[in-house]
Formats: sequence, C-alpha cells, structure tokens
Amino acid sequence: MQPAGNAQALENHTLRMNTPRPAPSETLPLDALLERVRACTLCQGLPLGPRPLLQAGSGARILIAGQAPGRRAHLSGIPFDDVSGERLRAWLGLTRAQFYDASRVAIVPMGLCFPGTGRSGDLPPRPECAPAWRTPLLAALPQIELTVVLGRYALAWHCPGQARATLADAVAAWLQAPGPVIPLPHPSPRNMAWIKRHPWFEAEVLPLLRERIQLVLGTPGAA
Repeated sequence: MQPAGNAQALENHTLRMNTPRPAPSETLPLDALLERVRACTLCQGLPLGPRPLLQAGSGARILIAGQAPGRRAHLSGIPFDDVSGERLRAWLGLTRAQFYDASRVAIVPMGLCFPGTGRSGDLPPRPECAPAWRTPLLAALPQIELTVVLGRYALAWHCPGQARATLADAVAAWLQAPGPVIPLPHPSPRNMAWIKRHPWFEAEVLPLLRERIQLVLGTPGAA
C-alpha cells in the first residue's frame, strides 16, 4: 500500500484526470483528431507553453502509456527523446526506428505537454489533459494488442483496480498472469534503485515482455 498522504493525493488527482468531458458530437478521423490535439492550449500556466507530444497510427499494435513529456522531449518535439527513452527501447527490445514507427507503436502519455519541474523531478501530468483527449485518442487506435503502462497515473487509468497496489505488486501480478496491459516502472534514472531492489524485473519480466512485443509486431526486435 502507498503512504496515506501520497495515496490520497494520487486518488484526488486521478479522479480529476479520469473525469471525461462530454463526448463530442462528431467522431473525427485520426489525422483530424491529431491535428486538433496538437493545436490544444487547454492547460494554462505551462512553464514552456503548450506543445502536445504524441505518436499514433490507426494500425498501431502497441501503446506506450506514459506520464508526460520531459523537458528534453518538449524541446526536441520527439517523445522519449532522452536517456529514459533509450532505456525504455532497450527494455522493449525495439530499435529507434521501430519505436518511432507510428504504424506499429503509439505513444500517448497521460499528459501531452511538459508540466514543469518540482522539488523531486517533473510534476504530475496536468489533470485537464486526459479527460479532454484520452478517450477519443484510444478509440481511434482499434488495433492495439499490448499496452505498456509507465507510472502511477497511467496505471490508475488503465488498471484502476491496481491504483493502490505497490508498483512491485502490480508488475509481479502481470508476471504471474501476463495480459494485454503491462505495468512497468518509469525508465527514469531515478528508478534505478527500484530495479536493483527487484532483480526479477530484468531477469524475468523483460524477457517475457520482449517475446510478447515481437509476437505482436511479427518482427524481431533490436539486436
């Protein structure tokens, strides 16, 4: 279980994030939806201004559901364009070209813009974002077979029954009964201590995850 204060803060933030706006009267094709999303200025007070970052193709088979872009990704305009992205691609067994192929891999974080930095790292994803865009975006990705969940806010959305579980328990539960949604620690260097405390993650979870990814994509991963 999470400490009471942290759990309550996460629950309050998640409640706002999981409260969808009224459904739009029209269903947009993915290209039109992405154009609208990338022009979004819904969140006010973003330190570097709005720059929604995501990747999606209607035929994508894998969804990367992260937290929010970091500062470096915001500046480059490329999701996971940092050391965390390098580690994530190694975990998944994907080359950079495979990872950034929108026809194979969709990248849709809980917050689409860089939220800023707090005392212990990046701030949580803005709660306005997911209610506005997440449901229509996921509905436009009907071919997704495997969802990779990074971080607690994404876990609360995609696996609400595990929102209060520890990360280790959530990952271990997938290892015992692998399903279409797999929770992972965020690949940030800040989480290397967690990985060292749980050696079974690299020894057992990642090999199985890579097998699943290669099966879904029908192609070998990175060498």
